[in-house]
Amino acid sequence: MEKFHVLVLLVVFSFSLFHGGIARAVKSQGESEEWGYVQVRPKAHMFWWLFKSPYRVEQPSKPWPIILWLQGGPGASGVGIGNFEEIGPLDTNLKPRNSTWLKIADLLFVDNPVGTGYSYVEDAELLVKTDDESATDLTTLLMELFNTDESLQKSPLYIVAESYGGKFAVTAGLSILKAIEAGKLKQKLGGVTLGDSWISPEDFVFSWGPLLKDVSRLDNNGLEKSNSLAEKISQQLKDGEYTEATNTWIQLESVIGAYSNSVDFYNFLLDSGMSPVALTTSAFSNGIFAVNRYSRYLSSLRVSPGNDDGDIDSLMNGAIKKKLKIIPANVSWGGQSDSVFWYLAGDFMKPRIAEVDELLSKGVNVTVYNGQLDVICATKGTEAWIDKLKWEGLQDFLNKERIPLYCKDDQATKGFFKSYKNLHFYWILRAGHFVPVEQPCVALNMARAITQSPAAEAS
Repeated sequence: MEKFHVLVLLVVFSFSLFHGGIARAVKSQGESEEWGYVQVRPKAHMFWWLFKSPYRVEQPSKPWPIILWLQGGPGASGVGIGNFEEIGPLDTNLKPRNSTWLKIADLLFVDNPVGTGYSYVEDAELLVKTDDESATDLTTLLMELFNTDESLQKSPLYIVAESYGGKFAVTAGLSILKAIEAGKLKQKLGGVTLGDSWISPEDFVFSWGPLLKDVSRLDNNGLEKSNSLAEKISQQLKDGEYTEATNTWIQLESVIGAYSNSVDFYNFLLDSGMSPVALTTSAFSNGIFAVNRYSRYLSSLRVSPGNDDGDIDSLMNGAIKKKLKIIPANVSWGGQSDSVFWYLAGDFMKPRIAEVDELLSKGVNVTVYNGQLDVICATKGTEAWIDKLKWEGLQDFLNKERIPLYCKDDQATKGFFKSYKNLHFYWILRAGHFVPVEQPCVALNMARAITQSPAAEAS
């Protein structure tokens, strides 16, 4: 069986900025922003950026929430992409975003795991190899931030994740809950939200062929090739061959690209490169990496969509790095992100359904949302893994009727919602992988409902 032999340069950096613990900087204008590094392990530095909402409403029955946003990849930057591309106060041109989630919550962006965005390691062997290791690091960061700040402790923490970030979210949710119960973290976990999340890779790869055949992007030949490789992945997962399954997944994406004339994996109505967030680029210049759509996503998101949108790579390594002041001179935003993906290759295809079940059984609010037009984390696949839950309330959840969603005065259906006890599902219409970008109004209202924010509904 062919395997990818990934050459990783083990570069040791000699930074003198940190000797452990937390480094913090605060914006002087009303202290509305705060950012810094936490050394989560020796020589492993995680960057965070907290925005405090100017729309904050004090209501004793509904405390003002904090949203912890976790990006996917693995290796994509929440501080860059989630913040400037999706839900933060400013876009990549540093212009105000009307649909910012800061209207309903404080926002905490973290470049997770270490090596992502501005986060970095001084030795590549310190990059995480499992989702659980990432969860431990993230919990360490939260303990540093929350345990010394009583004002933050008053706000419930809601984890909201996108794509592979969903796997980080469920493992981190359990780690955070354990730390809270042990008295190590002074915080309340409000809930975990999984947006177009890579929870069960097997279910997703089996969904791709039938979905794309139904929407005429594949013919029977493409469907047969797709299903054959999905079966191969399934067997590899059964045999515990997780890295091999990741390699086959790469082959599957290439096959689908060939038979579909390069369908956009983030919106099946588009060709690759037309998505409003994920632009295509050439393959990694280093020939040791396969042409891999999802890994390419990391570098493609460093260049914002056309028109007047700014170049996020130039922004993060230019004006923003200058503003933050504490980024070491020899650390570039995204400089280690490619290695983050490959160090997690052995965990990439592992499912996290059991972790979702555990969160539900512990009474944690779990919300799932999915864009109708997504391929990589298609709704078909999401519904398939939900059907596998062992949670005692599952059948009652499945039997519930869906409620249509609207936004403002627009009477067009924007989506559907279903809820039973602590499991909630949003189907978002006319959106692909990046729901906050493609349906900002309904996404903002959804976030308000998820966090039980006292802020008024978008109108």
